[in-house]
Amino acid sequence: MGLADALILLPFAGALLVWLAPLPRELTAGLAFLIALAEIGLWITTIGQFDFGSGALQLDTRFDWFSDLGVSYHVGLYGFSLWLVGLTAVVGAAALGYAMIVRRERARAYGALMLFLIGAVVGVFVAQDLLLFYVFFEAMLIPIYVLVGVWGGPGRLGATVKFVIYTMAGSLLMLASIVVYGISQGTFSLVDGGTSSNDWVFLGFAIAFAIKSPLFPFHGWLLDAYREAPPEVAAVLSGIVSKAAVYGFLRIAIAKFPEPADDFMVPILVLAAIGLVYGSLLAFRAPDLRGVLAYSSMAQMGLITLGIFAFDDLGLDGAILQAVNHGLISATMFLLAGMVERRTSTGEFALLGGMARGRPALATLLMTTGVIALAVPGSAAFAGEFAILAGVFEQGWGYAAVGAGAIVLAAMYVLRLISAVLHRERGTAVSDAAMDLRPAELSIVVPLVALLLGLSIWPAAVSARSFPGNSAAALLSVSPVRNDTTIFASARVPYEGLDTVQTSPTGALDDAPQACKDDLDRKLRQAAAIQRDGSYVIMITVCKGLRL
Repeated sequence: MGLADALILLPFAGALLVWLAPLPRELTAGLAFLIALAEIGLWITTIGQFDFGSGALQLDTRFDWFSDLGVSYHVGLYGFSLWLVGLTAVVGAAALGYAMIVRRERARAYGALMLFLIGAVVGVFVAQDLLLFYVFFEAMLIPIYVLVGVWGGPGRLGATVKFVIYTMAGSLLMLASIVVYGISQGTFSLVDGGTSSNDWVFLGFAIAFAIKSPLFPFHGWLLDAYREAPPEVAAVLSGIVSKAAVYGFLRIAIAKFPEPADDFMVPILVLAAIGLVYGSLLAFRAPDLRGVLAYSSMAQMGLITLGIFAFDDLGLDGAILQAVNHGLISATMFLLAGMVERRTSTGEFALLGGMARGRPALATLLMTTGVIALAVPGSAAFAGEFAILAGVFEQGWGYAAVGAGAIVLAAMYVLRLISAVLHRERGTAVSDAAMDLRPAELSIVVPLVALLLGLSIWPAAVSARSFPGNSAAALLSVSPVRNDTTIFASARVPYEGLDTVQTSPTGALDDAPQACKDDLDRKLRQAAAIQRDGSYVIMITVCKGLRL
């Protein structure tokens, strides 16, 4: 069993143990929290075994599942997915720690469901087979539905129904796309499968991931789910479940559908930019803590999507960094919102205010997290957003201008949140009996803030190690290419992956038709690059059917 398997198995086995162990509520919650901490320890061990200089799939395990259908159990890690797994472990542990502090009822069921959700999300980030990816993607839905529907607020029924309807619609589209792609390729493997030019199949995947993010205009489930879920469940939804879309866009939508991704690049960038601005405006107008955090999450996912579809090294590196930043920031803010709501029984701004007086720990942590969320120069969020804007600038200065304007809007809604909670006159819901954060609460939130400060000092820990060789082009692993496709390749030594395909030697591009040159220039950022034995081979599929 490899480390990737262990990262999945530990929370799943832990969920079963928590469910079956006949322990008192306090011990059950503590056991679930310890298992989540063990997941962090296992992830740290995985970092020590991971070679950040290699672009190959690492620490993988593979065996046939349904061999007749070309389906296999195949899991493994790339640089960018390693960081998403780590984010899942950290936020999951913080959520279970918070649940332990507030003493959730039915602790065995609650802890088991949370651990099951963590295992499913990790499975999404390590899956290298489309049907396996779909199994984990759908498995996330089960615990979310129960956690919100049973432990949520007064409007939990409507929130869960809306969430399930949106998610199932996207899932059915994705399932249809998976079947069509797998049958056309003869395999469902993300490693062995080739690329496809089918626009409709691409759109099935893209819509499913847009719903999961969520991106505009597929965000109808967002507000109710984030408002009605328990704070720690909202932290998981915003912090890590939404990042399944990031992995899906990178590993599936772009890697396996380079031509449709390029064709639909402009509409997706436009929708992402609209969502970024629209979400920021809604966050500024929201009357409560949860509303601000929900719509700001939508805005940030729009920004991350801009980086992904910039098809640029800077944009993609910034997208992964910002995904980690946003996961930590949103988780911290939702947990702090829950702590405020426990003391005041409300998140309405009109009833809050003045909580900085006599509560220095709450004020310090909320201010620190808010300042990082503001993307002030020197913060981790600034590094991520700057990289994204620099990358998307290559696709058009307008996208970068919209992104820069949205940063100003972010400053407005974050400052409004801080002012409404900490400053102004004391609201009617804030009493003198409302204490500062307790040591147990600090033990959950302080590590998250410390990680954000650490990333602010060294953002390259993530951005420079998400893709091999500092080249995001290496994301697109070399796939089998049809014989009717001419590849322009430059290689110092022969590469075995090209032996069945006609290739042109270095410099032959000069003799190609102008249309091919234009196509090559347009798709260069989507090239599949791989480094082996000192040679660097770049494969660009252009000019189908052309023979030089």
